[in-house]
Amino acid sequence: MTKEELTEDLYCIGCGAKIQTDDPTERGYTPAAALQKGLDSGQLYCQRCFRLRHYNQMEKVSVTDDEFLAMLNTISMEDALIVNVIDLFDVYGSMIPGLHRFAGKNKVLVVGNKVDVLPKSVKLSRVKQWLTEQVQSVGLRPVDVVLVSGKKATSIDDLLETIEEHRDGRDVYVVGVTNVGKSTVMNQIIRAATGNKEDVITTSQFPGTTLDQIRIPLDDGHFLIDTPGIIHHHQMAHVLSPKELKLVAPQHEIKPITYQLNPEQTLFLGGASRFDFISGEKSSFTCYFSNDLKIHRTKLEKADEFYAKHLGTLLQPPSAEDAENFPPLVRREFNVKVPSDIVFSGLGWITVRKPGKVAAWVPQGVDAVMRKPII
Repeated sequence: MTKEELTEDLYCIGCGAKIQTDDPTERGYTPAAALQKGLDSGQLYCQRCFRLRHYNQMEKVSVTDDEFLAMLNTISMEDALIVNVIDLFDVYGSMIPGLHRFAGKNKVLVVGNKVDVLPKSVKLSRVKQWLTEQVQSVGLRPVDVVLVSGKKATSIDDLLETIEEHRDGRDVYVVGVTNVGKSTVMNQIIRAATGNKEDVITTSQFPGTTLDQIRIPLDDGHFLIDTPGIIHHHQMAHVLSPKELKLVAPQHEIKPITYQLNPEQTLFLGGASRFDFISGEKSSFTCYFSNDLKIHRTKLEKADEFYAKHLGTLLQPPSAEDAENFPPLVRREFNVKVPSDIVFSGLGWITVRKPGKVAAWVPQGVDAVMRKPII
């Protein structure tokens, strides 16, 4: 059957998305050849659901702000456990504003993902306590906090046991913004739960009915539900290309770099951001960024000229071809009184140990904040 021969809308029996054969990046895509096979068999799946069903492979799906808010409103009316996945490397940028209101009376379990990128010397008990404090500061009162690595399957069994402990025979909704690794965590949950070992959560086949939600049946008739990720507009992901994002998103354990800076010195974080030490005593500043991101030091008085001359060449990302359209850097000044992290949303952070005045420069639209040190 060709596109021209389709006389009625068709929908994926896995997620409810409208089937289309034009754009692999959009919802409901299925190759034309697979469409005919699905019609013949009566098992019409979009490519995303087909890969989940046959290969246990979860793919990312994003939604608009309005769609995400509507989905959260729906969850608030359910009797369910909410699992909120947060990126430990970008905690502020991966929190969902107002989630505590949407949760209603439902319990919220917070999952800190990407623990594998933190330096091995870090005490995870401290990180767990720190993350608990961070989510409480925005109104969440989680029943527990679990630290995992979706990439390396670290503590996935602990997560499964914690979910089972708190779900009380109810559905489980997994929520998170884009780029937190939610799909990777879900993939690991599926692999762990369908393995040969004794299962905590037993799953069967994967068809569901709700648009853009993957509903994984549990052994008691309830579901583990993967929801689409919302895009946060203040993340670095909005100003860098996918190739550049791979450069700045840590793939391995971070190797912190400490700089001894005098007042009126500047650190360029590639060309994506900038850090100024304006005033205070000579001090050490520890940088936590991807090991692939090049940091350059210069004098504050020459920083503007240095940036204009080297953006896209010595200072990357952005690449030379993207430098011309890269957003201007916007300055945010901080008066540091106690040890603090200066966070460049989606890029990393710099720990400031001594009192002083500093400034973070980030692309227009991207956030920079000061917080209690994570390490």
